[in-house]
Amino acid sequence: MQIKWRFWIEKDGKPVMGKGGYEILKAVKECGSILKASKKLGMSYRFMWDYLRKMEEALGEKVVTSERGGAEGGKTVLTPFGEKLLRSYENFECFIESALRGVNGIVREVEDGKIVVEVESCNFCVGDRVVIIRNDHMLCDERLIDDDKG
Repeated sequence: MQIKWRFWIEKDGKPVMGKGGYEILKAVKECGSILKASKKLGMSYRFMWDYLRKMEEALGEKVVTSERGGAEGGKTVLTPFGEKLLRSYENFECFIESALRGVNGIVREVEDGKIVVEVESCNFCVGDRVVIIRNDHMLCDERLIDDDKG
């Protein structure tokens, strides 16, 4: 048996973005074009444009900027706000995954960019993403666990 979950971002009670919207923003960032991103995800170009427009309407802010194409076609990039939205989604997703896996412990040492944590539960593996909460800020990064005990 597994615990499954979903979350989405809302603003003023209006849905802004769920997993599908996250995948769209991520693909646009990676591909640099809505057309290429739509092909990568197997979605229609129109669907992606409509999704992005609805997202921007709900937020009241642009998440992508586009330039019409020439010989090489158009280009679309995430705005700084779009980048922040993408990171926020990733961070929260990482937070939930860590909580569900039971990653739980106490920081014992911080030195030269390494964090040593005394773990109270060990339901994770080398390379798992973990969340560190400090001073009401959530940080999410891949941390490699170096444990000779297995």
